[in-house]
Amino acid sequence: MGCHILLEEGDGPAVIFDIGGGSTELVLVEPPRPGEGRIPRILDWQSVPWGVVSLTDTVSRSENSREARLAGYNEMRRLVSESFAPFSERIQSSASGADIRLLGTSGTVTTLASLHLELPHYDRKAVDGLIVQSEAMRAISRDLSGMSPQQRGELPCIGEDRASLVVAGCAILESILDLWPAQRLGVADRGIREGSLRSLMAAERQSERALKNLLESRADQGR
Repeated sequence: MGCHILLEEGDGPAVIFDIGGGSTELVLVEPPRPGEGRIPRILDWQSVPWGVVSLTDTVSRSENSREARLAGYNEMRRLVSESFAPFSERIQSSASGADIRLLGTSGTVTTLASLHLELPHYDRKAVDGLIVQSEAMRAISRDLSGMSPQQRGELPCIGEDRASLVVAGCAILESILDLWPAQRLGVADRGIREGSLRSLMAAERQSERALKNLLESRADQGR
């Protein structure tokens, strides 16, 4: 509810994902049918216990050399890909189309989008709704995976606070791009709070329409 309006236009299925701290959620959706409104239909979903914090805490990455850092990154990719396997198998037929779409909401995708835009500091207006080539996000992810914590911490929009966690987010993102090979990735800086607000607003509008219809019906009966 919070993110779907940022999906690229298209008739094909889409995956919306959220990389969190302790888990990652994947949702397969398709465009609504005629008469169903604007909200996509949920076809399948999966939640896995790998987020930027849980994956970082689980995989012991040596930062002593680039080779060691890349080895740890590959181990992260392996663990996440194994967790995604059941979902990947279920949606394999949907992922083979040319019109598939992908939308991500999380600190990982917004951070990488900021690096892609070479922003000096985070700017939500520049990032929210941005469409980026998937290969560009892969390239940034691979660059970050080989950097030292100090190098990552010196980059704009990462800093010391996210320097140790962003690599795990990159590993999760690349695994998502493997199972859903969309050419472009939509970026959303919004999530559950926006979805809850939209749900409340929709429920209020529905109640107003129902009250209006009731009053009009009673007025007709009175005539």
